[in-house]
Amino acid sequence: MAHGESGDITQLLQSWSCGDKTALNELVPLVYCELRRLAATYLHRERRDHTLEPTALVHETYLRLIEQIRVECRTRSQFLGIAANLMRQILVNHARYHRAVKRDGGSRVALEESAVADQREPDLVALDGALERLAVLDPRQSRIVELRFFGGLTEDEIAEIVGVSAITVKREWRIARAVLHDELHAPVMDA
Repeated sequence: MAHGESGDITQLLQSWSCGDKTALNELVPLVYCELRRLAATYLHRERRDHTLEPTALVHETYLRLIEQIRVECRTRSQFLGIAANLMRQILVNHARYHRAVKRDGGSRVALEESAVADQREPDLVALDGALERLAVLDPRQSRIVELRFFGGLTEDEIAEIVGVSAITVKREWRIARAVLHDELHAPVMDA
């Protein structure tokens, strides 16, 4: 990304944060390739017969971005964090829909660097539920997982967004992965 383009992005993010909806229309073409790469990464983790394409995921994310009313977004990392959250919601909703249609367990994704001994991939809907429960216990750890797994952000970028050191992000990422692993692989108890 050229230095001038980086300044344009910052200016547009600030305008968008101040309520200028047209700034988002100018911003998206500047970050489209990055959003599409991010979407392709997420969809690569999905089941082989997934019906969403990266372009469709980016477009759906854009549609949700324009619906945002109050946005606190001043940096590229913050923007990608917002986009990651929206992509997560889209993918989870898509998985829930297909689970309801097929009743076969839904789509599956792999947690990057997960400590999964048997390498089974967790169900996306189950992962979303586990992240919501983790958010009740530790909102920061849940946000770190979301930004890392769904956002593809680096530890330094996450540290900037969350307001902690990169070492803290690394430690909390490791803890959160272990908690999620335990949650996703706990034996199912019949009622």
